Amino acid sequence: MRPTAPLTLALAFTLSAAVGLTACSGGSGDDPDTVKVVYKRSTDNENRFMDRHLEAMKRQFEKARPGKRVKLVPVQAPDDDYAAKTQQMMRSAKTAPDLVYEDTFRIGSDIAAGYLRPLDDRLGRWKEWGSFQDTAKKAVRGPDGRTYGVPDGTDTRGLWYNRAVFAKAGLPADWRPENWADVLAAARTVKRKVPGVIPLNVYTGRGPGEAAVMQGFEMLLYGTGPDPLHDPRTGKWVTGGRGFQDALEFVRTVYADRLGPDPADALDPHITTRVAGEWLPEGRLAIALDGSWMGQHWTGEGSGGWPGWSRELGRTAMPTQYGQSPGAVSMSGGWAWSVPAKAGNADLAFAFVETLQTRANATRWCVVGAQIAVREDVAADPGYRDSMPGVEFFTGLVRYTHYRPALPVYPRVSAAIGEAMERVTTGDASAAEAARAYDERLEEVTDGAVADR
Repeated sequence: MRPTAPLTLALAFTLSAAVGLTACSGGSGDDPDTVKVVYKRSTDNENRFMDRHLEAMKRQFEKARPGKRVKLVPVQAPDDDYAAKTQQMMRSAKTAPDLVYEDTFRIGSDIAAGYLRPLDDRLGRWKEWGSFQDTAKKAVRGPDGRTYGVPDGTDTRGLWYNRAVFAKAGLPADWRPENWADVLAAARTVKRKVPGVIPLNVYTGRGPGEAAVMQGFEMLLYGTGPDPLHDPRTGKWVTGGRGFQDALEFVRTVYADRLGPDPADALDPHITTRVAGEWLPEGRLAIALDGSWMGQHWTGEGSGGWPGWSRELGRTAMPTQYGQSPGAVSMSGGWAWSVPAKAGNADLAFAFVETLQTRANATRWCVVGAQIAVREDVAADPGYRDSMPGVEFFTGLVRYTHYRPALPVYPRVSAAIGEAMERVTTGDASAAEAARAYDERLEEVTDGAVADR
């Protein structure tokens, strides 16, 4: 019952990677006047807000520096495939770009692999660096204490719900679930009273990657109490204890009780595009455990053209398991601009970062990208505060938020969690069985650096 990636999808990615690598061949330093910039393009073909933003930054940079050029290299792929492709590029000076867009949770592993270069010497001379929040700086700091990226925003997560569907189900327009049982009860009410609507989406399995692990599983796990993934005091990873199993049991319940999408849809790597592009705007999904950035899909910069979304969708915090203190939970991540160790034009790359991160440009990106600001001056900017309905709500969730362990082995731990989620989603294992299999995998990927919970 365990699905695998279709051969056509795997082949398509292989060919896509080959084309991209050919495009970057010759080495980034072959032309000292051109900076090659690799970034992740949305898998939604109509969602091009980042492409438009970077094109504007390219024009601004080239106008200010006559004779210098920016070559934008978009990689359209799910998160895991994007990471694999950029890592493949960075292995060789022949294919390494000058600047790469990095999910901050992968920076630790890319540092350990020798793919990135520290930026401290440049940051020390850059006056804008003082405006960045300490938490954002920590997310791009390596185990050696040096800094390997410039973050451009963060995010938080909560529950989005469709008010029209809730009205049909007799649920309140101002919904405030106090615990997991309230969330499941609302989903069951929708299933019973509004047939044809998916009651609840919780991302799951290996296909969606971190969308499943971080904003599905970890949004649950960190609401169970003192049961983290990693204990910084001992430096050991935590086995699948009670909280871990309870989080898996929630996922299992969603899919076993048919409160979520069909498992085949849930395990599709492109499900995030369907949630934002189809299910929510078409009123086919009642509750979505999702991120602060969702509005970007439906504004003028996005692809959806859903002018009424801010009225039709409600937002509320994800509660802790039993409503215990602090009562709500969120997870935060974000992306950063990093310079590969084998980049040929590192100075030009950082000059482009400086263009990206003027106060005006940083504010513009937070607005068009629906980012939670990581700079104090941007957070205080009226243009940011008024940029998107709900921005104050999601910014307020920062006080409840948690961050993934910024350690090199985390991506492998994340993959093991995705496997456990997939097993309970498909019905191949109970929560306890999936947790035991996770423990075995954890022991393997961390070389035994584990502690029982």
